[in-house]
Amino acid sequence: MTLKRETVTLPIPSEVGWAVIDYLKYGRPKVDLPVLFVRHVAPFLPFSENDHLYQIIRDYMRIAHLPTLKKHRGMHSLRHTAASRMLEHDTPLAVISDILGHTDTDATAVYLKVGINKLKECCLHTPEVGS
Repeated sequence: MTLKRETVTLPIPSEVGWAVIDYLKYGRPKVDLPVLFVRHVAPFLPFSENDHLYQIIRDYMRIAHLPTLKKHRGMHSLRHTAASRMLEHDTPLAVISDILGHTDTDATAVYLKVGINKLKECCLHTPEVGS
């Protein structure tokens, strides 16, 4: 199976925009580099190939003592959490698919297995059976 990779452009919430402005004004080290985010430990360089987000997330999960055995880690973990949170806030499946960059909503279903509250809404109410 070949994955078709396409760029997905999404609006930036104003809180994120203000956070980036705040970072640029007060948090980013004063270096003349053409990249937005740089390391905060000298030498202040762009993130290297060894600074993969997957590894950073995995390391922080370990530091926080979060269980990782048989669980997705890295970017998949973030995508799964984002999809689950959107589902909890009644975001339509088609919108979640668009945000995740899926062309088929069936591909999004794997992220939605944790919608426990939504599953509870589908519960059948059956009369109690006496013994």
